[in-house]
Amino acid sequence: MTFDTVVGQGSITNTLKNAIRNNTLAQAFLFCGPRGVGKTTCARIMAKTINCLHPTENLEACNECESCRAFNNNASFNIYELDAASNNSVEDIRSLVDQVRIPPQIGQYKVYIIDEVHMLSAAAFNAFLKTLEEPPAYAKFILATTEKHKIIPTILSRCQIFDFKRITVDDIAKHLAFVAQSEGVSAEPEALNIIAQKADGALRDALSIFDQMVSFSGKNITYKDVIDNLNVLDYDYYFQIVDHILHGNTSDILLILNDIISKGFEPQHFINGLGNHLRSLMVCKDPITVQLLEVSEQLRQRYLAQSQACPMPFLIRALEINNKCDIDYRAANNKRLHLEIALLKMCALCSQALNLPTAQAQPVQMPQNRPAQNVNPTVPSGVSTGSTSAATKVPEPVEGPTTAQQPQQSQPNNSTTQQSTIQQQTAPVSTGSTSAQPVVRPRGTTSSISINKAMQQAGQKAEEKEETWDTPFTQEQLTAAWADFVNRYKNVSPNFAAALGKYTPKLMGSAEIHFSVDNLLFEHDTEGMSALKHHLKQSLHNNQYQLKPEVMERPAEIDAYTDKDKFEKMVEERPYLRDLQTELKLEGDL
Repeated sequence: MTFDTVVGQGSITNTLKNAIRNNTLAQAFLFCGPRGVGKTTCARIMAKTINCLHPTENLEACNECESCRAFNNNASFNIYELDAASNNSVEDIRSLVDQVRIPPQIGQYKVYIIDEVHMLSAAAFNAFLKTLEEPPAYAKFILATTEKHKIIPTILSRCQIFDFKRITVDDIAKHLAFVAQSEGVSAEPEALNIIAQKADGALRDALSIFDQMVSFSGKNITYKDVIDNLNVLDYDYYFQIVDHILHGNTSDILLILNDIISKGFEPQHFINGLGNHLRSLMVCKDPITVQLLEVSEQLRQRYLAQSQACPMPFLIRALEINNKCDIDYRAANNKRLHLEIALLKMCALCSQALNLPTAQAQPVQMPQNRPAQNVNPTVPSGVSTGSTSAATKVPEPVEGPTTAQQPQQSQPNNSTTQQSTIQQQTAPVSTGSTSAQPVVRPRGTTSSISINKAMQQAGQKAEEKEETWDTPFTQEQLTAAWADFVNRYKNVSPNFAAALGKYTPKLMGSAEIHFSVDNLLFEHDTEGMSALKHHLKQSLHNNQYQLKPEVMERPAEIDAYTDKDKFEKMVEERPYLRDLQTELKLEGDL
C-alpha cells in the first residue's frame, strides 16, 4: 500500500519518493529484475501516490482522498494496466495510444503500467515508440519486465531504468515474522528462515509458502513441519555427515545416506545440500566472510563450531569432489554408488588433510578398533629373502587402496613413529621363504601427492643410515635385473620403461653401468630414476655402483627417396626384377 511496506528495495523507493518531492518525475520508467521482488507493486504504489490529493509529509498516499479510495477499490480511471504477455499485438498498443489522448478525470497524472513488456512483438514496440517518445505531460508510463535484454534499445533509451535486486533471506524472514505477528501466527525463527531460503529471493513466493504452511499446521508453524511439508533435508544430516567424515566413520556415513534416500529425498538434492554446507563451513573459516551466511544466529554458531575442526585444504578438496559428483551424476548408471564413492573419497582425504602443515584444526581421534595400514611405497622395490642370491625378483606391482583411506591411530610421538615405520618399509626386509609384496600407488591420484614427497624424504634419510653394500655382480646379473625392472615398471611409467629397455646396459670395470638412451630427457623423471637405483641396489646387493647414461648417435637420415632408389632397393631383395626391366624395356625414372 505504501513505499515503506516494500521489502528489500530501499534505494529504489527512496529515489522515487525524492523524485515526487522535487517534481522531477520522468515520462517513462522501466522496472526490471527477477520475479517476486516488487516491480509491479512499486509501479502501483507510485501511480497511487502521484495522484493522491493530500500526500503525507513522508510522501506516502493518504488513503482517504477520492483518488486513493478509487484506487483501493480498483475503480480508478487514472491507472491503466496492460498485461503484455497476453496483449502483445499491434491492435492492443493502438488501443492504449488512443486512451493516452484522454486527460485524467481525477488527479494530476494518468499512469499506464505495462507488465512483462518484453513479450510485445516487434511491430507493437514500433507502434508504441512514437507515443513513448512524445507523450502528453499528464501521461506516465511504467514498464515492468524480468528480461531487460529482450527490449529494443530505442525503448530503453527513453526510460529511467531501475534494477530491482533479489531480496535477502534476512529481509524475507523479518517480513514473514512481521506478517505472522500481525496475523496471530506463532512461527519458529528456523522455520521462517527455511521458508525464506526456499523462496530464492522472491517475496511473493515466500508469502505463498507461508500461507501454505498456515493451512498445513494452523497457527503454530514449527521447523519440523516446514521441512516435512516442503521436502527440505534437515541441517542435522549435513552436520552429522561432516562429523563422521572427520572421524573416518565410513559405515555411519553409508547408514545416514541410506536413511536419507529411504525418506524419499533425491540423491542429487542431497549432493547440492552438502555442497552448500561445505561452502558455509569454508565461509566460516574467516571472520570477514562469516557475514555471507544467510542463516539464523543459532545455526551460525553451529557452523562456526564445526568449521574449527575442518582444515581449509580438506574443505577445498571436499568441495571439488562434491562438484565433480554433481556434474557426473546424470551420466552415472548406478547413481547411489556414485554418491557413496564421493563420500568415501572425502572420508579418505580427511586424515591426510588433518596432518597437513597448514591445517590449524585440532587432531581428530580416530576409531581404535580399526587396524592401521602400513604406508605403501610409491615405487616398485625388491625385498630380500632368506637366501643370499645376487639378483632377487621384484614382486608384481598391484593397485591398492590409498593410504588416506585407512584411518590411523593417533600416538603420543607421531613424527618418530611415522619415521620409524617408513624406514622399516624402505629398508631390505628378510622374511624367510615368503617375500612381502609392496603395493604401488597409481601415479596421479589425489591422495598420493604429499605422501610421495614424505616417502622420498624418508627414503633419503633411510639410505643415509644404510650400511655399505659392495657385492660384486656380473654382466648377466646386471642384464637380468635391468630387464626385470623394465618389465615391472612399464605399468607405472611406460615411457620411462621404454627408454631404458631399448638398449642393453654394459658393465664397465667393477661398478660402472653404462647404458644408451636416445636422449637425456628421461633424467627429469625423478621418481623413475629413484625407483631404478633402489631396484638395482636391492637386486644386485650393491649401492656403490655408478650409472653412466650415454646418448646413442643415430645415422644420418636421407631426406627423401627417389623412385630409382626405391627400385634399386627392391632389386637387392628380388634380383629377377632387373631381368624383368630388361625384357620389358622399362626406362624413364627407373
